[in-house]
Amino acid sequence: MPSDPRQELGRHGEQLALDHYRRLGFGLVTRNHRTRHGEIDLIVCDGRTLVFAEVKTRRALRPGASAWDSLHERKRVQVRRMARAFLASDMPRPRVPDVRCDAVAVIVDATGRLVRLEHVEDAF
Repeated sequence: MPSDPRQELGRHGEQLALDHYRRLGFGLVTRNHRTRHGEIDLIVCDGRTLVFAEVKTRRALRPGASAWDSLHERKRVQVRRMARAFLASDMPRPRVPDVRCDAVAVIVDATGRLVRLEHVEDAF
């Protein structure tokens, strides 16, 4: 059974974002963590900061389409709620002094190659 192309695109974008975080010295805590408020794309940590990352992926073919279009205030509130739910849960997690919510926009070409990655720290 074929996968949903949008889900495949999203997974690919999340992997590219994770690769970016790894280059910055972060390790993966978990990905696609479900809470009652929704799903957190990536949770990463560098030993000092725990980051909840919302990843938006778009194809470069779509003129005028921005990865940030769907990052409205309602989504920002949802990401903060998901982060609080994770922190309040009994999930094992790194104990670090800093926590933040980032946004990562990933633009890929028709073949899936990275065209542009925009990373906004502490976006929410």
